[in-house]
Amino acid sequence: MLKSLMLIVNPVAGKGRVRYNLYGIVSEFAAAGYAVDIFMTKKGGDATVFAAEYGAKHDLVVCIGGDGTLSETMAGMMHVDPALRPAIGYIPMGTANDVSTTLKLSHNPREAARAVINGTPAETDIGRLGDDYFSYIAAFGSFTEVSYSTPQERKRVLGHLAYVLQGMASLQKITSYKTTVVYDDGVIEGDFLFGAVTNSTSVAGLVRLDESTVNLSDGYFEILLIRNPQDAADLNNIITSILNKNYDPTHVIYLHSKKIAFTFDQPVAWTRDGEAGGEYMSVEAENISRAIRLIY
Repeated sequence: MLKSLMLIVNPVAGKGRVRYNLYGIVSEFAAAGYAVDIFMTKKGGDATVFAAEYGAKHDLVVCIGGDGTLSETMAGMMHVDPALRPAIGYIPMGTANDVSTTLKLSHNPREAARAVINGTPAETDIGRLGDDYFSYIAAFGSFTEVSYSTPQERKRVLGHLAYVLQGMASLQKITSYKTTVVYDDGVIEGDFLFGAVTNSTSVAGLVRLDESTVNLSDGYFEILLIRNPQDAADLNNIITSILNKNYDPTHVIYLHSKKIAFTFDQPVAWTRDGEAGGEYMSVEAENISRAIRLIY
């Protein structure tokens, strides 16, 4: 008897490469005994709606696209009864692909499809920021606007370079925020130019965390906070600290927490998994442990 597979496809991801690879991907799943139902997204949020409404009707859900497509798919799956929630496979064809870097997934579409077919589902944490879910990062401050402010056409044409160029342009408008951070083990106050709540070893393809400190199913977030540099020497210390993954708490704070709350002195824009995540003066992030089964 054929097994049912829901294939959620973002047709514009990765410079539109999906349309050249879709037949080969479907062929791999069909050869493995799956009846494939294809759901094409047309706008942001479609993957969430598809997964929430139709995920429970399939034995397996696979998404093709960037990290945003995976994030939407996982968010939709959180609206499915846990007893009926199928595992999720991911074929990365986006721009930054932080999740695929963390999971060491192949960027060859047919190889990635075979990895889903032959892989074993692993229970994976998912985060909640306010009322919304995120799969690998929620962040505020400098560079966090890069992913969602970079025009989609530029992403398609330039790929990852688009993020770098847009990030360089934003250097002229770095601002910091007076912030109170309440986490599992205490309270931190300071003037921060960047903050990230992550469950990934790669952040926007630009910052790499020490893999030995990241566990995708331990119920804890990795928290990275960067203080506002007072001079060029501070900035150099911050850069060196991040590159060497040897965090000096005077400038860069790295910690782990199941829950974390942020309070600012003004509304601050956040990004969730590379997309606009709203503005908050006060917001809490919570790790929902082992909520999703992800194949990798």
